[in-house]
Amino acid sequence: MDKEKLSFRKYTGIVAILLVLVMTVLDVTVVNVALPVLADKFGISDSLTVWIVTIYQLLITMLILPLSSVGDLFSYRRTFLTGVVVFTIASALCAASQSFIMILVARAIQGIGAACVMSVNIALTRLIYPRNILGRGLALNGMVVASATAAGPTIAGALLSVASWHWLFLINVPFGIIAFFIGRKFLPHNPARSARERFDKISAVANAMMFGLLFLALGGYTGNRDEPRMLIMLTAAIIVGIYYVRRQRGHTAPMLPVDLFHIRIYTLSVITSVCSFIAQMLAMVSLPFILLNSYGFTSITTGLLMTPWPLATMIISPLAARFVERHNAGATAAAGMVVFAAGLLLLILMPDNSINEWSIVWRMTVCGIGYGLFQTPNNIVMVSSTPVSRTGGAGGMQSTARLVGQTLGATLVTIVFAIATGTTFARVHTCLWISIAFAISAGIFSISRHNSGKTA
Repeated sequence: MDKEKLSFRKYTGIVAILLVLVMTVLDVTVVNVALPVLADKFGISDSLTVWIVTIYQLLITMLILPLSSVGDLFSYRRTFLTGVVVFTIASALCAASQSFIMILVARAIQGIGAACVMSVNIALTRLIYPRNILGRGLALNGMVVASATAAGPTIAGALLSVASWHWLFLINVPFGIIAFFIGRKFLPHNPARSARERFDKISAVANAMMFGLLFLALGGYTGNRDEPRMLIMLTAAIIVGIYYVRRQRGHTAPMLPVDLFHIRIYTLSVITSVCSFIAQMLAMVSLPFILLNSYGFTSITTGLLMTPWPLATMIISPLAARFVERHNAGATAAAGMVVFAAGLLLLILMPDNSINEWSIVWRMTVCGIGYGLFQTPNNIVMVSSTPVSRTGGAGGMQSTARLVGQTLGATLVTIVFAIATGTTFARVHTCLWISIAFAISAGIFSISRHNSGKTA
């Protein structure tokens, strides 16, 4: 009976993690939909309004590795709960905002809270689930993220149709309170450490500067394209990055997990992840343009036609997790990338005389099935190939790989649209061919892990 109570306590803790994951993911998708409303409310241009989304993602990228280090050194549980409190309070501040500057500051604080949560959620999941069913826990996380991504636009539209924009943020408050009390009672503590490193504040500043300068430079290309300023920021990011990496080599548990890159299977997993997210974003950002401008679908129909992708990923992810409990995860992930690339190829080769909603839906579903087969097995390999004491750093690097891949993918779409000649149809097809190339690269890196050693 005591064992059953212990098991109940452990698995109840996952509810807090899933609740906050939903909140942090929804806060990107619902705000995207509400940007025109917020631009009108605060009397600002569309380009300025985008900063309400950008500042949130930028803070997460800058802080996720330093906060992963905090979790490794001190407490995953405390870092997570601090993030929940900060995120919940910031949500209330967003709803109370009376000016653009106020909501921008509140969104930055929200980003800090989200970074706390995202930096340790994988580490906590690894502590909650036994090794033999860890894949199911990671799949559940992935399924919840996919569900929130798919449902975000619908939830935002429903809320805005019956209430003011404030409720897009206020809805987080009750769920944040519930998640905090569940997490405080049921989340596990870190395993005991024989020695404790000191938190490296200089490395934390260097990390924030490196990623901040890099993504601001990339964001500049997608905006006013001030080349001199972009070049200065990129140069500064490279200089700070070189210093940062050199500094990490002297640490036994570095903030940027350079020590983990000595594990070949982990390194291949990170490269695989970056390539896969570049491929995903190239397709997901470019496809709405061809649906709207070339095929003539409405905005609502375009949103619905994009939905089968995350829905298929949501359904396939837990099945893939069970499959890799007995089969090779690297090979399964590689097969997923092949299916994903096949789905994109089917979209490219779709005959003009057979374009309708159904012909697009089933092809989008193929893409989602492929990504679902890839995502969870890849996460399992990446997390389980590292020592338990370094799970925070490994999980932080996983989130960083995702953010880097997504940003590079979106930037590549901008570059293709800027320099490619021809119609929107041709430009989107160029993006999809590049996406296929990255998907195949991800598959090659994934299958190469087959003989790269055992997981930790």
